[in-house]
Amino acid sequence: MYLVWVYLIIPVLLIFYIFYGRKRFGTMRFSSLLLFEGIARTSGMWRKHVLFALRILAVAAIILALMRPQERNALQEINAEGIDIMMVIDISGSMRAMDFKPNRLEAVKKVAQTFVSQRQSDRVGLNVFARESFMQCPLTTDLDRLNEFISGIEIVNEKFDGTAIGMALAGAVNRLRESEGKSKVIVLLSDGRNNAGELDPITTSELAKEFGIRIYTIGAGKHGTAAMPVQTVIGVRNVQVQVDIDEETLTRIADITGGKYFRATNERSLAEIYQEISEMETTEYNVREYVQHAELFYFPLLIGLLLLVAEFILERLVFRRFP
Repeated sequence: MYLVWVYLIIPVLLIFYIFYGRKRFGTMRFSSLLLFEGIARTSGMWRKHVLFALRILAVAAIILALMRPQERNALQEINAEGIDIMMVIDISGSMRAMDFKPNRLEAVKKVAQTFVSQRQSDRVGLNVFARESFMQCPLTTDLDRLNEFISGIEIVNEKFDGTAIGMALAGAVNRLRESEGKSKVIVLLSDGRNNAGELDPITTSELAKEFGIRIYTIGAGKHGTAAMPVQTVIGVRNVQVQVDIDEETLTRIADITGGKYFRATNERSLAEIYQEISEMETTEYNVREYVQHAELFYFPLLIGLLLLVAEFILERLVFRRFP
């Protein structure tokens, strides 16, 4: 880069040209100018200026070539050790409760989609449950498609209502048990207690531990009571119902597998819980950078040479002066 100072020669040449260049022209004396009547009166100085401009541009281009401009291409090789995550979401009738806005399920869907969007190097799957467990999406890296599945989740039909936490966990464990991910995680959200299914949640948690699966559990719902839309003979009415979350079981599930239990009482706390889980389960990146330099000096060098050739041709042929 020290060659930048060489550019100072250009203003020196300009000063020399302005103050001393004009003295190079000689003069001739004539006793009469009648000989030149009718001939256009031009000084021809513009030709001299053109030649000088070409020379200055050629010098600037050659100096630039001497500075050896280069193009830097950096290639990155990223190796990410991803995490396999199964999201298990309760879709029983109690998820209609309106202690979350507009209700528990819609709030959970919104927060879950944000959580999924943050897991760019992980495989994420979706399992929903009520009296039975329903696999909605296996482990996938197509997170946009997974968010479409989450958006389509609905409260289960009344005849399938119930809360089979053990069965839901078993379905998620079955998907993760042969996973080769760096870490295997289940995020379980429920607003009730296990009252259906053939498998006990604690037994299923012990099985998850054997496969190295960590379970984070979330109890969704305010303490006390919550408004619930109920169909009556005079239409749908909001009725206060008791919130019945089995926090003891959800805590044991998390403790057995090395996870953690959370209680979400509103949309904000639910979002903070998913964010905390996201920060605890981070993907490790190994980045290797390869740098290539491509020489570009020949471009300004070629331009400089072409300008010198153009000056030579113009001066010797086009702008040639005759004595």
